[in-house]
Amino acid sequence: MAKTTHSLYFLGFFMCFIMSFSCVKGKTWCVAKEGASKDRLNEFINEVCPYLACEPIRRGGKCFFPDNAYNHGSYALNLKYRFTGQCDLSIATLTVTDPSVLGCNYP
Repeated sequence: MAKTTHSLYFLGFFMCFIMSFSCVKGKTWCVAKEGASKDRLNEFINEVCPYLACEPIRRGGKCFFPDNAYNHGSYALNLKYRFTGQCDLSIATLTVTDPSVLGCNYP
């Protein structure tokens, strides 16, 4: 029992270390939560895109397709995260998985 407990503590410590190391190295992205409100994501896009470089999610941009609030919102959320270090956890989540797809590279 004690051996199992120590193993679980080590595993937990190891996972925290890996997550912290990833954050320090800039290997985290802020993306829309599954089930986030389409209206709230569109509102967020309209709030931040006048101030940040949202050209890739505009028509003709490398990240325009798929054309939906989830993907465009994820890109905008990540832009703000890169600029301010803040991720709006009411509609987003942090991930260590690069969301870049099909020529659309997230910063």
